[in-house]
Amino acid sequence: MKKIIVIFVLIITVQSIKSQELESILLAADDAGLLTENYLNPAMIGLMHSMNGGWYTTGKVHQKFGFDITISANASLVPSNAEFFNFIPSDYNFLSLPNGETTIPTVMSESTFETEVDVRIPNGDGTFKVGSFTMPGGIGADLPLNAVPTPMVQLGLGLPTKTDLKIRYVPNMSFGDDFDSGLIGIGLQHDITQYLGTMEKLPLSISVLAAFTTLNASYAINNEDFTDNVSVNNGEAEFRLNTYTIQAIGSLDFKIITFYGSLGYNGGKTTAKMKGDYTLTYDVEDSNGNVVGAVNESISDPLNLGFDINGMRATLGTRLNLGFFKIFADYSFQEFNTLSAGIALSFR
Repeated sequence: MKKIIVIFVLIITVQSIKSQELESILLAADDAGLLTENYLNPAMIGLMHSMNGGWYTTGKVHQKFGFDITISANASLVPSNAEFFNFIPSDYNFLSLPNGETTIPTVMSESTFETEVDVRIPNGDGTFKVGSFTMPGGIGADLPLNAVPTPMVQLGLGLPTKTDLKIRYVPNMSFGDDFDSGLIGIGLQHDITQYLGTMEKLPLSISVLAAFTTLNASYAINNEDFTDNVSVNNGEAEFRLNTYTIQAIGSLDFKIITFYGSLGYNGGKTTAKMKGDYTLTYDVEDSNGNVVGAVNESISDPLNLGFDINGMRATLGTRLNLGFFKIFADYSFQEFNTLSAGIALSFR
């Protein structure tokens, strides 16, 4: 039931998150949306937090037309309570777990246990459409630190108003026949120290940052498993992620080392859609559980899911300054705590 696909591609590094073949979940009918949201939620939440990381390594902005090129990796750590979700029968209309399980691994779980799910949908005439499918296990054991990683390449440019313009950009790119992705991000970091008089002479720098990132990704859903009672035509999974962050940044900037921190707010929204035409095959049972036939149902564009983040964040970090070459690392405390590290070439 599993297959490995590339979900998100950012700049030079192709980062891969194993996604499971989820089209058989459509047998759950009206319950498919909630079940898929519960399964994917930690990956989407972690990715949005990760996309908001790595925007700065100091509260100090560039001089006019100074610039930097930064390569970073952000990793949002998945909390242990996000590795499973509770299966609450009353939340679903047609589903049950025949083997007595009460929890199901999420996509970010370190457990690879596959959960069988039974479907029983009344037809209104005393018969039932019945079927079953398997929820895949998680991929956490295959990822470093069981974290959602996001590599970034960023350009920063000093403007005349003691403001840095920051740009992240990946043009729409295709990988193989069935995967496309692109990213754009923009941020402004404005110096506040200039308004504080004599503090300009101290190694303390204070600034504010506002930044926005959007990521689009899609991949083809192919009809590779002919035993799951779901056939696919023109299948596609589409992800659109929009995130923003607003932060107040402070740093102590010395010749060899910089200490920096921030306090701010994260927000973001993701939509995940399953598009295409799907044919579902169910057995038909009478009230005594006897199979009396089979039925096919056709559905189009069956899933449109939403995921959101909103909340405070605080960051502590340090940067080693070797001339124009910088090495940095920081840690952000938020819903999914995030580790960021990288290198930068910075001039003026």
